[in-house]
Amino acid sequence: MIYVGIDIAKLNHFASAVSSDGEVIIEPFKFTNDGDGFQLLLSKLESFDSDSIIIGLESTAHYGDNLVRYLVASDYKVCVLNPLSTSSMRKNNIRKTKTDKVDTYIICKTLMMQKHFRFVTFYDLDLMDLKSLGRFRQKTIKQRTRLKIQLTSYVDEVFPELQYFFKSGLHQKSVYALLREAPTPEAIASMHMTHLAHLLKVNSHGHFDKEMAQQLRALAKKSVGVSDSALSIQITHTITQIELLDDQLDSVEKEMTEIMKFNDSVIMTIPGIGYINGGMILGEIGDVHRFSNPQKLLAYAGLDPSVYQSGNFQAKKTRMSKRGSKVLRYALINAAHNVVKNNSTFKAYYDAKMAEGRAHYSALGHCAGKLVRIIYKMLTDELEFSLD
Repeated sequence: MIYVGIDIAKLNHFASAVSSDGEVIIEPFKFTNDGDGFQLLLSKLESFDSDSIIIGLESTAHYGDNLVRYLVASDYKVCVLNPLSTSSMRKNNIRKTKTDKVDTYIICKTLMMQKHFRFVTFYDLDLMDLKSLGRFRQKTIKQRTRLKIQLTSYVDEVFPELQYFFKSGLHQKSVYALLREAPTPEAIASMHMTHLAHLLKVNSHGHFDKEMAQQLRALAKKSVGVSDSALSIQITHTITQIELLDDQLDSVEKEMTEIMKFNDSVIMTIPGIGYINGGMILGEIGDVHRFSNPQKLLAYAGLDPSVYQSGNFQAKKTRMSKRGSKVLRYALINAAHNVVKNNSTFKAYYDAKMAEGRAHYSALGHCAGKLVRIIYKMLTDELEFSLD
């Protein structure tokens, strides 16, 4: 067996190869993080049987992702190592030395000491995509929320009565269409009634009629808001940004849905878990086998109870730790909320926690913990949803 260790960096990587006997087959060499560099790496390995090669590299943010995809597509066996394992191997050296060339040997030695290998598959690459898409989605939602808050503050100055006129609030398609064309009360009041009524009717799919348009124009005429061109510009531009983020979210969610449909994961058999929530959960968990038990997965999601102990005192009730992956915790809480509505057993468990005097989110947190244990068993045993 030939072990290839690759030390990842932003611009240049280093690689070396060692046989199972410890003989250095390929001395450490540098290759660039681009197509030419990847071809150089393959040219060094092409004289060996690809089935006898195990390639290892550390998990280092996103810098090694392109190389991993390239090697997997080239039918090489790739193993992504935990940096903690290579760090402990590095500490065993008598001399305190750390260079890119030395690190390649350390990665090779770490591979040689592995008893079981978990090679990267195309499914793992899909999980990487789900993770990046899920996190991008969360960031986009936060940006959109911030913009909606800003838009509300602008409208409060220009037309404060508007948000109370529409029962569903400002943030709906018909209101955005109105403000984009007429961002001030004066502009709304001066609009032709036929045009105003048509604008509201079309964008609300017939929900708002001509009578409501008349009421809106009457309200605009007596508004106490200020007519400010600077605020008008901010309103129209903020609406444009919100709608752009809406389009981006649609695109992201469509891609996540396609990936989930292609892989047909067993967690989709859980009632209440959809493609988006399921994709976020799978993407954040990644390879479930890196968690030796469901308690560790629970801790990774930050849903495990925190411990408070001092002397002879041991707190009986504590809050969840809220450490680990925020995105996974959000997705699990959201999934638990949906599962409670779709499964009688989870509903009974939720009601029991509420009867104990717990708050809504505390009870959902316990349901999410129960859900984690079920998901862990489903993913490790490849079983469909069951409460048995």
